Amino acid sequence: MEKQTITIGLPRALLYYRYRTLWRAFFQGLGMETVVSNPTDRDILERGTALAIDEACLSLKIYLGHVAALVGKCDYILVPRVSNFGRQRSMCTRFESTPDLVRNVFRNDRQKFLSYEVDEEMKKQNEEDAFLEMGRALGCSAKAVKKAYKQAKKLELAQHKERAQKYEQLYKREGMKVLIAAHSYVAEDPYMGKTVSDYLKRVGVIPVRADLVDRESALKHSRELSPTCKWEINREILGGIAMHQDDVDGIILLGAFPCGPDAMVNELITRRVKGVPILNLVLDSQTGTAGVETRLESFIDIIRFKEGKL
Repeated sequence: MEKQTITIGLPRALLYYRYRTLWRAFFQGLGMETVVSNPTDRDILERGTALAIDEACLSLKIYLGHVAALVGKCDYILVPRVSNFGRQRSMCTRFESTPDLVRNVFRNDRQKFLSYEVDEEMKKQNEEDAFLEMGRALGCSAKAVKKAYKQAKKLELAQHKERAQKYEQLYKREGMKVLIAAHSYVAEDPYMGKTVSDYLKRVGVIPVRADLVDRESALKHSRELSPTCKWEINREILGGIAMHQDDVDGIILLGAFPCGPDAMVNELITRRVKGVPILNLVLDSQTGTAGVETRLESFIDIIRFKEGKL
C-alpha cells in the first residue's frame, strides 16, 4: 500500500509573510505537501472576529479566520511558538501564546496542529533545534530534517536578500518616495496594508518598505532611535527608518489596532524622527478604503506643500 503524503496547512497571516519560504521549502524537502489559506477577505475577517475576544488585535482576528479556513483540509496546521532569539530580541507575546490559543479555540474540532518553539533566552533552543524537534515528531530522521532545514534556510535568506536589494534600488529612482513602516503581515495583507501601497502606486508615489533591509544592519542601526527596544521585528523596522529616513519624502507608520508594541514604538518614532512628514495610520476592522485613501491623499498633499510642489 502506497504511503500517503502528509499535508501541512499554512495560515496566510502573522508569521507566514516572514517565514513562508522557509516553511514551504522545509516541508517540501521532507517530501510533504503544503496548502495555504486563501488571501484575506471580509469572510475570513468575520470568521476570525467571531472566534476572538473583542480586545484581540486585528492581525490575530485575521489569523484565526485563516486557521478556521484550513480546518479539515490538511493533516496538520502549522502554528509556531516563537518567543525570542536571545536577550533583547523578543517577539510580541502573541507569537508565544498562539499555539495554546489556537488549540483552545479549535478544541472541539478533530484537526491536528503542528508547532515548533524558538526560545534562545530561557530554553536555549534556536530555530534549527526547533525544526529538528518538529521534523522528528513527524517521523523523519534527524539527518533528513537537518538537510531540509539547511537548504530551506539558505533559500529563505537568499530570497530576503534579493527583495532587500530590490527595495534598495527604489531609493535611487526619481519621484516621491514614502517609507512604509509596518510588520510584513500588515503591509502585505491584501485586506490591510496592501491597499495602502496599491493606492500610493496609483497616484505616482513610490512605496518603500522599512522592514525589507539587511536585518543584521537594521538591528545595529535601530539603536540610533532606541537602544532599549526589545521587540525583534520592531527593531528591524526602526533600523530601516534610521538607515533611510533621509532618502524618502515621507513615512507612514502602518499598524493594526490595538497592537501594543506598535503603539509604543510608533510614538517613539514620531518623537525622535525629525525633518520628514509622518502619518500614523492605524487600521481596524471598521476601516474603510475610502477613509484610508482620504488620509493618504491629505498626507501626500502635505508632502507636496512642504516641498513647494503644491
